[in-house]
Amino acid sequence: MRVSDLIFLDSAGSSIPPAPVVDEVIGHLKRETEIGGYRAAAERRDDLEAGYGVLAEFFGCHPSEVAFTDSATRSWLAAFDAVPLEAGDRILVTEAEYGGNAIPVLRRAAETGAIVEVVPSDIHGQVDLDALHLDNRVKLISLVHVPTNGGLVNPVNEVTAAAHEVGALVLLDACQSTGQLDLRGLEYDMLACTGRKWLRGPRGTGALVVRDEVRERLHPRLVDLHSGEWTGPLEYRLRDDARVFELWECSIADRLGLIAAARYALEMGLDVIEAEVADRAKRLREGLRAIPGITVRDLGVRQSGIVTFTSDRVPALELKDRLWDLGVAVTVSQAGSTRIDMTRRGLDEVVRASPHYFVTPEEIGQALERISRIAR
Repeated sequence: MRVSDLIFLDSAGSSIPPAPVVDEVIGHLKRETEIGGYRAAAERRDDLEAGYGVLAEFFGCHPSEVAFTDSATRSWLAAFDAVPLEAGDRILVTEAEYGGNAIPVLRRAAETGAIVEVVPSDIHGQVDLDALHLDNRVKLISLVHVPTNGGLVNPVNEVTAAAHEVGALVLLDACQSTGQLDLRGLEYDMLACTGRKWLRGPRGTGALVVRDEVRERLHPRLVDLHSGEWTGPLEYRLRDDARVFELWECSIADRLGLIAAARYALEMGLDVIEAEVADRAKRLREGLRAIPGITVRDLGVRQSGIVTFTSDRVPALELKDRLWDLGVAVTVSQAGSTRIDMTRRGLDEVVRASPHYFVTPEEIGQALERISRIAR
C-alpha cells in the first residue's frame, strides 16, 4: 500500500492522511466557499453529532464521555486545569513525562503549593508500580502511555487500579498510542489524544475522553456559550457531559476529517492495525541491531511502533537529514521533550522512526540499507 514517494517513517510526528480524510476536509472547505461556514456546518449537523458515537466506539467509552478539541495539548490542558489542587496535594509524573505536560504541571504546582513527584522507572524503563507510594494526598497521576522518545508502553490499568484505591485521578496522555494501539479496555479517568499522528487525521484536531463518573469532580476553567448556557443576567449552567470541555469555535472541515479518520481505522480493524504496526517496528528494530555502530534505544517489556536509535559516527540531526536526501522520512527526539528520561539515560538526542501499517516490509528493508550506508 504505497501512499508516498517517501519511505515514510514519521507517523509519530504527523502521519499521512488517507484519501477519505483528505476528501472530507477539502470537500467541506469547498462547500463553505459556496454557501458560507454556518450553512455548510448546518448541512453536516447530523454527521458531526454522529462523530461522538464514532469516537466512543474507537475508545470503547460512552458518547457522553467524548469531547472534540483542536489538539492533544488542548485536550490535556483542559483536563489538567480542571483538577482541583491545593497546597500539599501530590501530583505524580513518570520519568517518561512529556515536556509539554511537565511545564504546566510545574507552573500550576508553583501557583497552588502542590508537590510534583517523579515515580521511578523499573529495570525495563516503564513506570515502577512498586514505587508509586500512594496516599490520600495524591490527587493526580499524569501517565504517558507511549513516550515520544522511545518504544515502551506503560501499564495503564495497573496504575489506575492503584490510583483509585486512594481516590486519585489518572490523566492518560495517549498522544502516541491513539491510532496505533487498540485502547478499548483501558482504565483511566481522562484521556488526551491528537488526530495528526497514528490516527492519520488532520493537523489541528484532537479529542478528550472524560469518564462520566469523575466529571463532577472536575472544574473546567475555559467555558463559553457552547460548554455552558447563560440562564439569567447573573446565572449560568454548564453542560453535564464531556462537551463542557469544548469551545464553540472550531474547524468543521478538520473535525469531519478526524471523524473520517476514526471510521477508517475502525473499518480496517484496530487489532489489525496494532498487529501490523508491531510487525513493522519489530522488523526495523531487529534490522537496526544488526548494523555496526547503530544502537537501538527502546525500552519496555511491551514495545510500540516507535523505534529510536543512535549512531556512533553520525549525529542524530545529520543522520535524519541524510536519510531525507535518500528518500526516508524520520525525525529526531531531543532531551527537552523528555528531559527526565533522557537525562537519566545520558542521551541528548535520538533518531525516531515510526513505521505505520502502510509501510511495506520491503520499504523497511530499503530504509535499513540506507541507514547502514550512512552509518558506515
